[in-house]
Amino acid sequence: MRYLCITLGTIFVILGAIGLLIPLLPTTPFLLLAAALYIRSSEKLYLWLINQRMLGPYIRIFMETKAIPLRGKIVSTTMMWCAMGYCIIIVQPLWLKITIAITAIGVTAYILSFKTLKSNKNQNG
Repeated sequence: MRYLCITLGTIFVILGAIGLLIPLLPTTPFLLLAAALYIRSSEKLYLWLINQRMLGPYIRIFMETKAIPLRGKIVSTTMMWCAMGYCIIIVQPLWLKITIAITAIGVTAYILSFKTLKSNKNQNG
């Protein structure tokens, strides 16, 4: 079970890291899953993850505040809408355009449902 948690945690870390580059892939939820799996299987990997320069702040800020920085909300929703808008333009079937639009609206509502972190101190994205 320990190795399964480590393996799944590593997959979620990779997905979270990819999410930094691809707007449709969420970063924080994957990193939170990875942290939960690592804390149950390897304290060393958990400490490594939360102390990572690029990935750690996403986990620490969210765990401490249950809030998303304003910059993170703006960047994630803007990038998502750019990507989704492009997809809506290029796909042909109307049902797929509607599905993409509904998904974008749902994800936007989900992101905006979290409190906005006011302080700029130690924020990364």
